[in-house]
Amino acid sequence: MDWKGIPSLAALRAFEVAARHQSFSKAARELNVTHAAIGQHVRSLETFFSETLIVRQGRGIALTEVGRQLSGCLNAGFTTIAEGVEEVMSRGRQRPLQISVTPAFASNWLMPRIGEFWAKHPGVSLNINPSMELIDLRKDGFDLAIRYGDGDWPNVTSELLTDGDFLVVAPPKLVDGRIVRTLADLQDLPWLIEEHMMERRKIIEREGLCLDSVDLTILQTNALVLSATLSGLGVTVQPKSLVEREIAAGALVRLFELNQSDLGYFIVTVPDRLSPSALVFISWLRKKALEG
Repeated sequence: MDWKGIPSLAALRAFEVAARHQSFSKAARELNVTHAAIGQHVRSLETFFSETLIVRQGRGIALTEVGRQLSGCLNAGFTTIAEGVEEVMSRGRQRPLQISVTPAFASNWLMPRIGEFWAKHPGVSLNINPSMELIDLRKDGFDLAIRYGDGDWPNVTSELLTDGDFLVVAPPKLVDGRIVRTLADLQDLPWLIEEHMMERRKIIEREGLCLDSVDLTILQTNALVLSATLSGLGVTVQPKSLVEREIAAGALVRLFELNQSDLGYFIVTVPDRLSPSALVFISWLRKKALEG
């Protein structure tokens, strides 16, 4: 289609609305423009076609034969456009919300709480993808991600969900009766750490414990680290938000706190591209984080 041979869509839309209402004033109100703007659009079309489209009739207007023909075609065309847009928007509303999270956050923070969201919002379908892979929200089709770091990532909006404080934790039986004043008091115990999160090693060593001198096991995922820790196999360091429930339940003992105010789990989104379902889910995440 050669759009160069077609008049302004704004003018065509103004004429279609004026013809449907047979009133410039009602058309102006529907399109939120001035009465004069509607009249100018109609005159521009009449100049373009070299035809009279609308004539005055008393206090109102009437369509000429050519005007009625054009009005019918435009009404059908704009109706088809509106139906197509609504269909695409409806598909967007109905499709599952695509969420990317780290495996540790999914298993230790999100999944223990998600049942409440499903119960309160049965109309919002979620597709939760736990992965350590770096994703592009736009290219990979995700509505939002939850990632750990400082929140300073380009071309996205980051909102802090949970703080970045770390806790050194262990199963109760492993540290029964032990007094822990510094991390050096844990030098003789086995330690567990995830291979992708070796920055925690720096945090630990900054507090005076050299991991080169302890019995250290490095596991592939944080889910394995937590599972091994809960099974009584060692001491580990974890974001506070991931182990609060286990500590409250008595499955883990809090031994030491490492403050990291510049780090945390962030809700990551693309600016100005949040669906109603995404806004509902984000609001729920905020509420649960405050409760925690």
